[in-house]
Amino acid sequence: MKETIYNYDYLKEEDITEVVIRTKALIINNGNILLGNEDNIYQFPGGHLEDDETFEECLKREVMEETGIEIDDSEIKRPFMKVTFLNKDWPEVGKNRKADIYYYLIETTKNPDLSKVKYTEHEKKGNFKVESIPLSEAISVIEKNIPKNEKNKVIAPDMIAAITEYLHQCEE
Repeated sequence: MKETIYNYDYLKEEDITEVVIRTKALIINNGNILLGNEDNIYQFPGGHLEDDETFEECLKREVMEETGIEIDDSEIKRPFMKVTFLNKDWPEVGKNRKADIYYYLIETTKNPDLSKVKYTEHEKKGNFKVESIPLSEAISVIEKNIPKNEKNKVIAPDMIAAITEYLHQCEE
């Protein structure tokens, strides 16, 4: 599994006051990739791990909430990439957060079912929608979208890295 650590504040483990774990789904569906788009920010479906929840349970819950697709265990292939962010004074002064994000591959032929989604208020305000993009065009689409929202400068590079890593592993 490819691992990347961002630690621009040079934090040590003992400096960390909060740990957040997230799962993200690289959903491959008939040659396409399913992406969430909120406020012109592309993102992989996924979210925070809740108490007493396994990574796979989190992944299945988040995919259902954001796409309406009920994922079977057999469709979850493997985590293939982990990104860690160590941030001083985030999300507020005095908190130092470590965020571990695990990227999983999901291969499915199921289509999004918007009658089953459960968007958060934030997602509703941001006009969250699911888009199906040809896998061969995904990196270009994400790159062209970067100027549309400042947050893309942080999110897009890891999305591109995840897609590139997936494509690299497919070649092996």
